[in-house]
Amino acid sequence: MIRAQGLVLLLLLFCGRAGAWHDTLPALVVDHAPQYPLAKHLAYLEDPQQRYTVTDVAGIADQRFRPAAPGYGEVNFGYSASAYWLALPLAIAADSPSQWLLEIASPSLDQVEVYQPRAGGGYTVYRAGDLEPFASRPYIHRNLVFPLQLIPGSTETVYIKVVSGGTLTIPATLWQPEALRRHDQRTYALLSIYYGMLLALMLYNMLLYLATRDVVFLAYVAFVLSMAVGQCSLNGFGNQFLWPGAIAWGNIALPFGMSATGFFGALFTRLFLETRRRARRLDRIILAMACAFAVSGLSPLFLSYRFAAISTSINGLVFSAVATAGGVYCLVRRHPGARYFLLAWSLLLAAVGVTAMRNMGWLPTTTLTSYSMQIGSALEMLLLSFALADRINVMRRQKDRANQEALEAKQAMVDTLRRSEQDLELRVIERTHALERANEKLRQKELQLEYMARHDALTGLPNRTLLDDRIARALASASRRGDVCAILLADLDDFKTINDVHGHVVGDQLLAAAAARIKECVRDTDTVARYGGDEFVIVLEDLDTEYDAADVAEQIVSRMHRSFELEGCTVRINISVGVACFPRDGRAAEQLLDRADMAMYAAKASGRDAWRTARNLPPPRATTE
Repeated sequence: MIRAQGLVLLLLLFCGRAGAWHDTLPALVVDHAPQYPLAKHLAYLEDPQQRYTVTDVAGIADQRFRPAAPGYGEVNFGYSASAYWLALPLAIAADSPSQWLLEIASPSLDQVEVYQPRAGGGYTVYRAGDLEPFASRPYIHRNLVFPLQLIPGSTETVYIKVVSGGTLTIPATLWQPEALRRHDQRTYALLSIYYGMLLALMLYNMLLYLATRDVVFLAYVAFVLSMAVGQCSLNGFGNQFLWPGAIAWGNIALPFGMSATGFFGALFTRLFLETRRRARRLDRIILAMACAFAVSGLSPLFLSYRFAAISTSINGLVFSAVATAGGVYCLVRRHPGARYFLLAWSLLLAAVGVTAMRNMGWLPTTTLTSYSMQIGSALEMLLLSFALADRINVMRRQKDRANQEALEAKQAMVDTLRRSEQDLELRVIERTHALERANEKLRQKELQLEYMARHDALTGLPNRTLLDDRIARALASASRRGDVCAILLADLDDFKTINDVHGHVVGDQLLAAAAARIKECVRDTDTVARYGGDEFVIVLEDLDTEYDAADVAEQIVSRMHRSFELEGCTVRINISVGVACFPRDGRAAEQLLDRADMAMYAAKASGRDAWRTARNLPPPRATTE
């Protein structure tokens, strides 16, 4: 109750300060509703010379302002060269959010300026329109949206200046940001269906043109494409996504797109109804309308934008009536597809008429009148596609009747040729598949042979051939980079005894298991190879110091202490390892292998189950690399 009394008091104070025209035009009380339509809260002042500033407008007597939408619907001043100032009185409730968005859902307006008073005096100015760069908009949106910072518990008057060469339709709404986002989702969903339908119809009929080479389909594609350009400009998607930096084009895209729609619509009508052959007088009228649309579309280059906008609206209304009359004429004469054609243009005529009268200010701007072109054009293009399909069906039946005898005579030959081609194609496919399978087997065999040639069959480790390559690569890399590499020679202790006691199967399993344990002690970049019998060679690359090689040797000896479970028996075995490091113990592969072998036998001589380095052995013999 206290809140309601405070709100009423706030409104009375605001009305007393704002002046007389607010007595008949109530201020908008802003609390926490998601949105506020603003038409009935706006007052306007016409500025024919476009010379007023916001200071001038704020100081003009309130009696000169008049309600902008005295009847119903949105604000619409038709076509005018004047600037229009709109005053929006606001009374902000104490519990109202402070962040609001002022949306003017007419993206084709040339320039819109919003003036919000600042607390310290003066005004914060926001500008947007299709004569302004899209990137400079105060709020990125397909429509003209302006952020307002409202102070709860205060009153203020926001001024809006609108100038445009096209129709001055100003559908204004005050939104909470989240409410606008939800509204956009619903709107974008509907518009996406509309543009998806345009794209589908355009692609489908382009395919029909490519298949039939009938120019009537190409004219229909151009008609749909032009409609898409005009609608993208009308909905604001063009300036946002397609040509955001092309200001001059964005300003004329709407009349140009709609004029191109009328031009190609006239060509489509002429081709579809075959007026050149069936109705000469109607054909001349359609050609005249096509020329009128061409003049309207090109007029922004040498005449005013307003002329192009007005002439496009008038031409669209007149041509829709002409096309409807042509549809009636051809329906009477039983032209193929005339039913759908007549219904399509009748719907578009109604939509164009509603749009034209809204643009002229003769009809109010409502949801139905705002989207009448989208609704009418969607139905019209869909029905024209049905008309084309009906036309194709009728012409196909006529052609089938005319060519039936010739087709019957050729059918047997065509069937025989088709079967021959199919049989040949199947044989080619089968042969191709067979060759591919053979090639794949050859590749697999080649890889398998290459692997077998370079790896040990029992352990899967590199054999001596691959080992020589790995050692040569490691020594070259170490010599080039100046780092340390090492060669370890490992031999299983008393392997022959285990082989004799448990048999060769267990011996082979022991070799494979020992190889796996050795690999666990090294890096992926190192090499473990089977050197022969129960001997293994380990190549360690890129070592920091020689002690790293000793650590690996210690790990190998230590890991062999664990028993092996093989073929139901437990086997234990030790290993002796010799270590030779490059370049200390030699610079050639033969030297390093010899030194590692000597170190390994030194380990065996010391009692086995140990490792030794070549450091304490006699120095290597000098070799020439």
